[in-house]
Amino acid sequence: MRVLTLALVSALALSGCKKVDTPDTAKMPEVAAPKLSETTIKDVTRTLSSDAFEGRAPGSAGEDKTVALMIEKFKAAGLEPGNPSSSKDGGWTQDVPLVEILAKNVSPLTINGKDGVAQSFAYGTEFVAGTYQEQAKIDVKDSDVVFVGYGINAPEKGWNDYAGVDVKGKTVLILINDPDFETAGLEGPFGGKAITYYGRWTYKFEEAARQGAAAALIVHDTAPAAYGWNVVNSSWTGPQFLAQSKDGGADQTKLNGWVQKDVAAKIMAAGGQDLSKAMVAAKQKGFKAVPLDLKAGVSFENSISKKNSRNIIGVMKGAKRPDEYVLYTGHWDHLGRCTPVDGDDICNGAIDNATGTAALVALAEAHKAAGAPDRSLIFLAVTAEESGLLGSKYYAENPVYPLAQTVGGVNMDALSMSGPAKNLTVVGMGKSELDGYLNAAAKIEGRTPEREPTPEKGFYYRSDHFSFAKLGVPMVYFEGGDDLVKGGKEAADKAAKDYEENRYHAPGDEFDENWNWSGVMADLNLYYRVGRMLAMTDAWPNWVEGDEFRAIRDKSRSAK
Repeated sequence: MRVLTLALVSALALSGCKKVDTPDTAKMPEVAAPKLSETTIKDVTRTLSSDAFEGRAPGSAGEDKTVALMIEKFKAAGLEPGNPSSSKDGGWTQDVPLVEILAKNVSPLTINGKDGVAQSFAYGTEFVAGTYQEQAKIDVKDSDVVFVGYGINAPEKGWNDYAGVDVKGKTVLILINDPDFETAGLEGPFGGKAITYYGRWTYKFEEAARQGAAAALIVHDTAPAAYGWNVVNSSWTGPQFLAQSKDGGADQTKLNGWVQKDVAAKIMAAGGQDLSKAMVAAKQKGFKAVPLDLKAGVSFENSISKKNSRNIIGVMKGAKRPDEYVLYTGHWDHLGRCTPVDGDDICNGAIDNATGTAALVALAEAHKAAGAPDRSLIFLAVTAEESGLLGSKYYAENPVYPLAQTVGGVNMDALSMSGPAKNLTVVGMGKSELDGYLNAAAKIEGRTPEREPTPEKGFYYRSDHFSFAKLGVPMVYFEGGDDLVKGGKEAADKAAKDYEENRYHAPGDEFDENWNWSGVMADLNLYYRVGRMLAMTDAWPNWVEGDEFRAIRDKSRSAK
């Protein structure tokens, strides 16, 4: 899906280097310590991530159970239905129209050379594929293969990997991330090690479609992708959810997928090219795409169903300015049933993101106990984040509460069970005046906000705050820090690596009764304070001068 215009994406890499003119922390509203319940967040997380919820896939029985549970918990917390104009679910939900496409009977990927030598690669272990087109069968046959480097077309940077080559009806082989991702710092045409949207897989597929390609295959490489092949496999071999479109995805490529790096090397070699040398060449401005004189083929059938998923919305009306809104967001969905590990095929999504969903309930309880704030608080549990932020995107484009009257918000995704930290990791630090509110809250809690240490992983584009940010609403997104009270950075790095390699987007992301919730509760204090301060002030924090979202926000506020 196209989530950002080309005029905007170019500035993302530099945004983290801006000087932030934050509000005076001395003038921040005073907020009393919250009454947060560890029992609540623990119990809701346990229930949402149980096998009975089957991994909470959109459109599944697990969704029905999730919606029912969250409505029950929101009611008990004292919230009111957040979409009263809807007769469905008592006004607690917003329909999000989706298409579910499940690829079946996927053939091997075949690569045929001019010399008659054929190669065949197995689905799942060597490549994965799906489609954004609502077609009963996809058949890519005798498709010319072209290596297009990083697959970027950025006119404002004078960079076009598709220049001088016609890829209409062809298969493009694309590198993940940006050309300068191996840079140590944040300097470079694409922000150095800080990935831009041009480096994300979603952009690669979007641009391939704009260029008219029949198929797009991204080369998986763990370092620039920021996750292993196991994550790609589990994420792409089950049902794929897309936003419903008028043309049924006719303007998209027939096939989108990934290939293992060693598979890409074999394909390049068959075309008389060395992958390692081609990767070096692709980093240089002026790179020219390389036709490989090869033919690609793959086919599969699709099971297609249109269905409505749901965003879940609760509201606490403001006492003084009820038509001004502060958002709390977290996605309730996960992958449902996925690639089995030791016979277990349920991706429970306990950390990602039963924790963030449960946090919405715990925060609602705490705010209710403190009494109605001046502004209204919106608690929004969104669907289909794992499918490309579809639920938050739909709400942002079809808001129940006008975005021009939405002050800002806090997003929560995958809370850390590593224990309390001395610092906190801010994703997108330096982009908006919300930093001032977070700084003030962190000071009270004795925490130090720090920039994310791994900007190359592109977390800014991988959670629901992005859907609101691109339409101008300032959102703050932070995580438990990487300097733990017990064990420091070494212990934090070890825990993060273990989760990424063994649990992230896998059946191993299950609830553990032995988890240490103290770090989560410390983070919840911050989520509460930031949201409460926004709801008690009459200020309208904006993006910093020069940020790519500033003009959008200014326009929406001036038109109010």
